[in-house]
Amino acid sequence: MPGGRLTQQERQQIALGLADGLAYAEIARGLDRPTSTITREVMRNGGPTGYRADLAHRATEHRAHRRRPAAPRGGSEPGPLPHGRDAEAVRAYEEQFTTVLMGSGLPKMMSRVMVSLLVSDTGGMTAAELVQRLQVSPATISKSISFLESQSLVRRERDERRRERYVIDADLWYQSMVASVMSLRQQVEIAREGVGVLGSGSPAGARLENVARFLDFVSESLARAAEQARDVLFEGTGTDAPKKQEPLGD
Repeated sequence: MPGGRLTQQERQQIALGLADGLAYAEIARGLDRPTSTITREVMRNGGPTGYRADLAHRATEHRAHRRRPAAPRGGSEPGPLPHGRDAEAVRAYEEQFTTVLMGSGLPKMMSRVMVSLLVSDTGGMTAAELVQRLQVSPATISKSISFLESQSLVRRERDERRRERYVIDADLWYQSMVASVMSLRQQVEIAREGVGVLGSGSPAGARLENVARFLDFVSESLARAAEQARDVLFEGTGTDAPKKQEPLGD
């Protein structure tokens, strides 16, 4: 299997495959590349409908030109990763994870911050640690954390040195589900309000009623799933279960 960066010719083959409606896996087989490589390449360069081989190639060359390796502290080479991890495999995994989060609608920088926190053995990082790890400005980290907090995906805490740390844990996943349920229920309410305004017998009213029924079903299902996961997954594990929240109740 060939390694290294994609060539311009390979990118042209990707563009042709996308135009023909081929799946990422099929394009990858034709190029003898991992499917994750094709997925990452397409998602970071316009997505399946906006991918252009020439633009993708120039963008990659530009990123490679401006990318500078972080200087190790004290002038020494960085040590091996813990738990026998392969540095290249970890880097590739983080890029792939970031691409998946971006595909779900999360902005790139917020995705990078979230992945950094998720793969951290300590369970959290300070702003200074994130700045050093991602090689971005403190303002960029602050903006990303504020966004993730607004989505109930990150929480702040103080460590033993009174430094502010940003943490992702099981409780936050539960809290995020709570926030999702609340958002869906608000959409149900506004859709049903529209039925009354537009008339239940009108096409627009009927459409909004269908939207309300669908989202109501989804919100109730998500609420039940979050409660069941909370009760089952943490039972007997010795880990504190996330605290239940009123919005998930009837």
